[in-house]
Amino acid sequence: MERELLSKRLEEKFGGAFLVTTALFFVVIMPSLNAFTSPDSALHISGFTLNLFGKFLAYAILALGLDLVWGYTGILSLGHGVFFGLGAYCMGMYLALSIGAEGVYKSTLPDFMVWNRVKELPLFWKPFYSFPFTLLAVVIVPSLFAAGFGYLTFRTRIRGVYFAIITQALALSAWLVFNRNEMNLGGTNGLTGFKKILGFELSSSGTQRGLYIATAIVLCGAYLLCRWIVNSRAGRILLAIRDAENRVLYSGYTPSNYKLFVFTVSAALAGVAGALYAPQVGIITPGRIGVLPSIEMVIWVAVGGRGTLIGAIVGAISVNWARSFLTSSFPNYWLYFQGGIFILVVHYMPDGIVGLVRRLTELTKKLTGKRKLSALTPSGDPSAVSD
Repeated sequence: MERELLSKRLEEKFGGAFLVTTALFFVVIMPSLNAFTSPDSALHISGFTLNLFGKFLAYAILALGLDLVWGYTGILSLGHGVFFGLGAYCMGMYLALSIGAEGVYKSTLPDFMVWNRVKELPLFWKPFYSFPFTLLAVVIVPSLFAAGFGYLTFRTRIRGVYFAIITQALALSAWLVFNRNEMNLGGTNGLTGFKKILGFELSSSGTQRGLYIATAIVLCGAYLLCRWIVNSRAGRILLAIRDAENRVLYSGYTPSNYKLFVFTVSAALAGVAGALYAPQVGIITPGRIGVLPSIEMVIWVAVGGRGTLIGAIVGAISVNWARSFLTSSFPNYWLYFQGGIFILVVHYMPDGIVGLVRRLTELTKKLTGKRKLSALTPSGDPSAVSD
């Protein structure tokens, strides 16, 4: 109940301001500092940094969807890397076909197919010559997969730790499948060597800036969508399912339908995030689909503050920024840092960064109020002030 009140208070009080500030900073200020300032200027943002934050913003889109499932509905999913990977592979297939005869082997087939002696492009690859089809697939493929998986699990009332274990098994199974060369998806090496998107060179600073801006705009749209869902009647039912699913069932609602809906929406957001990730990073491998990446995604939401949309964004950006900094300074110790961060959050910051900021703000207000009240009394004793 406390988390629900916190979430509602935060979204009502700061949601609009947060969206405007985020849009202004990420959509306008950062790309402007990259494009219009001299590389020698202290305000200049390099192309590398902009590209790095583009990846962080893609992760934030995924974190929003995961927060809908875990933070607002109480469904712990340890397999969201699968949906992220499906979206990324859909976009990766389009990008791989866009290489054409510019590849290493000068063939119209992707390089890994030539290496594996594939003579003809597999049938399921051919629709990905079309960019509009790719955009549809980025949303529809993860959504259909999640809808089918969710229907089978939610209808049998699998929940709690059992659902978490099943999604973890799903991530492991997907990782094993995508690692097989017989799938014609690049095997262990995945899809890489991307050169163009819609005819624009991916190595161009302008193209990377455009991809970054597109990611920032999609993040704002995803935030608005999630905020609309949690503030709707369906959002209130999702909270009720999280807190007392049996009561919702006895009240005449069907929790499985609402859980299936939010799980599918979450998967679609993860797929979109993966599609934006692939061209900015330039590679997608089965390593982004497995169990470990899926657990990392849960850590992002926990660190930021689950059950608060703002927290999902803050957690995804802050944890991945810390990862980028620490892996460059202490490359062998990131996993220890990550484990330590998770333990710290579980024991001392159960509401994440957003909850910590809220508590510090309330404490500051109390201390400030006491000082003001003390200053109003001649004796300095607040109790001397009568009602």
